[in-house]
Amino acid sequence: MPRGILPEDYRRHVTAALAALNVRNLVLSIHDPCFPSAPGEDIGRGSPYSEGGMRFLEFARELGFNGIQLGPQGQTSEDNASPYDGTLFSRNVLNVTLASLTHEESWGGLLRPERVQSIVTARPGKDARVKHRYVFRAQNEALEAAWESFRHKRAQAVPGGAIAWLSEHFEKFRREHHEWLERDALYDVLCVEHGRPYWKEWPSEWDRRLWSPRPGEETAFANRRKVLLTKYAEQVEAYAFRQFLVHSQHAALRERTAAWGLKLFGDLQIGYSPRDAWAYQGLFVGSYLMGAPPSRTNPEGQPWNYPVLDPGQYHAPPAATGPYAGVRQPGPVLWFMGARVNKMLSEYDGLRIDHPHGLVCPWVYRAGELNALSAVQNGARLFSSPDLPDHPVLARWAIVPPAQLDRSVPRYADGWVRELNPVQVRRYSALFDAIIAAAQAHGRKVTDLLCEVLSTLPYPLQRVMEQYGLGRFRVTQKADLTNPRDVYRSENAAPQDWIMVGNHDTKPIWALAERWQLAGETKAQADYLAWRLHPEEEGREDFAKRLVEEPGLLVQAKFADLFASRAENVMVFFADLLGMKETYNAPGTVSEENWSLRVPNDYRNGYAEKLGSNGALNLPRALALALRAGGAEARARHQQLISALERLAEQLQRG
Repeated sequence: MPRGILPEDYRRHVTAALAALNVRNLVLSIHDPCFPSAPGEDIGRGSPYSEGGMRFLEFARELGFNGIQLGPQGQTSEDNASPYDGTLFSRNVLNVTLASLTHEESWGGLLRPERVQSIVTARPGKDARVKHRYVFRAQNEALEAAWESFRHKRAQAVPGGAIAWLSEHFEKFRREHHEWLERDALYDVLCVEHGRPYWKEWPSEWDRRLWSPRPGEETAFANRRKVLLTKYAEQVEAYAFRQFLVHSQHAALRERTAAWGLKLFGDLQIGYSPRDAWAYQGLFVGSYLMGAPPSRTNPEGQPWNYPVLDPGQYHAPPAATGPYAGVRQPGPVLWFMGARVNKMLSEYDGLRIDHPHGLVCPWVYRAGELNALSAVQNGARLFSSPDLPDHPVLARWAIVPPAQLDRSVPRYADGWVRELNPVQVRRYSALFDAIIAAAQAHGRKVTDLLCEVLSTLPYPLQRVMEQYGLGRFRVTQKADLTNPRDVYRSENAAPQDWIMVGNHDTKPIWALAERWQLAGETKAQADYLAWRLHPEEEGREDFAKRLVEEPGLLVQAKFADLFASRAENVMVFFADLLGMKETYNAPGTVSEENWSLRVPNDYRNGYAEKLGSNGALNLPRALALALRAGGAEARARHQQLISALERLAEQLQRG
């Protein structure tokens, strides 16, 4: 079999195995910059819209994946590459594939090929890491050139030509999205006007509050916005054009993935970019910020510095008269949440809900504290703090009375709230209800939403998720093998859960396997996996011994453990798929290495070579092991399929 070419009957047998194991979603997780590039287009960062990105998605489909989980796709800054600090409405223009803009038929030749080639050639370093700062500057210069080219060609556009088509659709895009386009564009304009890249440092209080006037100031602030939009009309239009480019390329991606039968999942991040914190500051509680409390995942907690939506603006005051008299209507916060989710659901098939705790029972800490870490460690739950002496202001938003709290546990513990009645659950669920309503309005199922619940599941969040039948994440590399009730153990997964060996915030499973060997922990892993995958006692010890002796097989068994669980949704991070050992992101740290790992451009050959040494995910092998774990009856029922999968696994390993 040629390197990188899958056997003809591969997909048929993999699809059959997934069905036999009741796996509905097999999703590959990858963030935008991580995509590989095709020859001649690698500027130092990947994009799902590039030729190389499209080819990789097709590769994922060939392997048997039926979904792709992207990270947040908002605009990032030059100094912060984290997608979780990107914008909520604007897309990241670093994703615009420059090579496509050289095409005459589709993009009117907005860029010269030699310009793109010069950016590719000047890329610093030739390793596969993302060159974020270089790309940020080079990409923006190239997009400025594309804008100038468009302006020039638009004036001479021939009816029916590419530029005329672009001009028509650009104007339609501006009309449909003018509200957020103007807000986001004016942020850039004011950063330049005030010579400060962060809005809180601008000398003009009016501009700092441009979209958040106080009562009686509305007309004056509206006039100020009109002045700015007139003064900087060209810059605002240029901003909109860049957004038109990236939104158009995203739409083309969705057409391709739909044709391939790949569901595209977006990431509904819990955080806000500085741009959004400025534009929507009137919706936030100014005195508190959101973070993560101490937990198993982050024992010290994390001060995220994210603003907190104002509970007082979830709903509008009930009308005094009319058909809706006395009925609570959606307020500014719920309208804002609806706008966010509606836009995302028009662009994706499903959504990952990042840190849903922040929507239901956010952990908050005082803003302005000199020691943010100490502040977050001594924070509290926004809606579950009726009588805390160190946070008396939170009592106004408490949903539970003191009698419903368990004072014997820390206030961040899952069981801090002991009980809830249905009315209280609905109050906790206000933001979640807006997401569910939007999903249903767009024809999505609740199962198209996945909740990133890791080590902690506070009782209010548990109740909110239960009412919709939503599951949690099970990250099996974190499982405590000494605790049968541990949330990360695969046997504790429910059908609605999403299970994975790791995610973008963990070490790749292949690096962990090496660490287990060095630390003498391989036997414990092997014994657990043998118990999970070899139901009969006879032969189990020999199987465990083989897993100890063959680290590659141990990792394949770790993947098999996912498929052998009751969870109907399996997710694989790209580094785990390809046998990579480098860490993508180390949570709680600031480093140029974070968010910079990429799929090698020669991934097909690299993947095939690693399969030869059992050093990458061999999906047929993992599926065969999972089917065997069903016991004698299951093995008899699926014997032909198991044999076919094992044959495929051997073919892949031989190359």
